[in-house]
Amino acid sequence: IARRLPQSDGEPYAQAEWATVDVQNPESQETLAALFADVDAVVHLAWLIQPNSERELLRRVNVDGTRRVLEAAAAAGVRTVAVASSVGAYSPVHDDQRRDETWPTGGIPGSHYSQDKAAQERVMDAFVAANPEISVARLRPGLIFQGSAGAEIQRYFIGRVAPVQLLGAVRLPALPVPAGVRTQAVHATDVAAAYAEAIIRSAHGAYNIASDDVLDAQAIADIVAPHAGGARGLPLPMALTHPLLKALHRIRLVPMDEGWLDMATTAPLMDTTKARNELGWQPKTTGAQALAELLDGLRSGHGTRSAPMRPRGQSPMVAPPLPAEGHQVPADLDRGLLRSYMADHLAGVTAGMNRIQGMAEAFEDTPIYPELSAVSHRISAERGWLKELIRRQGFHRPGVRASVSWAGERLARLKPYSTPPAKRSPAALVLEAELMIAAITAKQKGWETLAEYAPYLGLAESVFHDLVSAADDQARHMRQVHRYASHRAFYRDADPIRGRPESGTHG
Repeated sequence: IARRLPQSDGEPYAQAEWATVDVQNPESQETLAALFADVDAVVHLAWLIQPNSERELLRRVNVDGTRRVLEAAAAAGVRTVAVASSVGAYSPVHDDQRRDETWPTGGIPGSHYSQDKAAQERVMDAFVAANPEISVARLRPGLIFQGSAGAEIQRYFIGRVAPVQLLGAVRLPALPVPAGVRTQAVHATDVAAAYAEAIIRSAHGAYNIASDDVLDAQAIADIVAPHAGGARGLPLPMALTHPLLKALHRIRLVPMDEGWLDMATTAPLMDTTKARNELGWQPKTTGAQALAELLDGLRSGHGTRSAPMRPRGQSPMVAPPLPAEGHQVPADLDRGLLRSYMADHLAGVTAGMNRIQGMAEAFEDTPIYPELSAVSHRISAERGWLKELIRRQGFHRPGVRASVSWAGERLARLKPYSTPPAKRSPAALVLEAELMIAAITAKQKGWETLAEYAPYLGLAESVFHDLVSAADDQARHMRQVHRYASHRAFYRDADPIRGRPESGTHG
């Protein structure tokens, strides 16, 4: 169950059936209870990290969402639940003594992630007190690393401008690392094994999950810069790094805020004896090995076929096949006219992509975000494919139309559709959805036309037929968005999340 569904026709997602639910919404609890019917165990992993400036949204997903999942499990008769907590739930320390699961979970001041993890622990406390017959395991892992999360980690924490491709490729005599950083890591595969054991054994209570080794400044330097025996770890004083990270985050150069630095320097080192004794759990990968694998993933931009974990520079959607390199349109077709037609459609797809991406960003914290996100990623994939198809026909890049369309799209967004803030207005969303439905219909007709000439383009007609079907799905998603927005559009003080005002009258 996920808010945004992955491409489930390939690994690693083909092994499960999928359903979409957004746990931030109160109505999700009833939907979850229906999905949990006849289920033996529930593993709750959902957690929203970004945008970390939207505190109300994060709390609604992370804390209230956990409460809804637990209550839905109880309503469905589920008797075994495992929940993703974190080392971040613990109260801060200022030493290297290892703490077991009895250490207080008050969270770390200044870290929104830690504070929400602590609040999640209170939700579990209340649930366990009210439902003692249900086994609730709380897994508190350290930093979780895996190579296929490389692109995701860059987007959520490091930022797009960071030259991560140079990691390990440049010889450094010293590597600056914030002073006081010492943490434990664990490989995602080892964490998955811990969840499996917790479920199989109907475990109850908290469990620390981490590899034994500690990643401090020198250990990190040895892994990041391994040449010539590794670089020297150069501790940077917190009086410098803390305000620097804060400033970089405020100007949006770095996605993570200074709270993550607070957590990296004051979260306790964990004693994992309980997990080893009660779950029979033993990590197979050291923290250093897990970090080295993640660095490889960062360099290469590794990812998977899901929206959050998509590879760097790619859509999570699988693009249609392409003709062979060097394919040439036969002489009996007018190359100029065909190129112009395809360039016009590329301009239209570019405009549609910009519009839907803006809509998804503006309404990320609403129930229709999964629909907007699904259409956004699909259209982005189609645009990349169409650009490459045009190139492989031997046509030079049709940049002028796409650039003009991009500028026109940006100007169109300045229209005062509603009172400020326009991007939050359901009335604006009604019009935006109608424009997108019209654009998708026009694009669909373009695919139908190109299907007639598929052999000349070096493709099977089925390629374009599949694109026509995909457009049907996109239009269906946008009709759902339109219904959602039109139900709220013209009431005074309508809210995109909670709907029309309770005091509103209607006939």
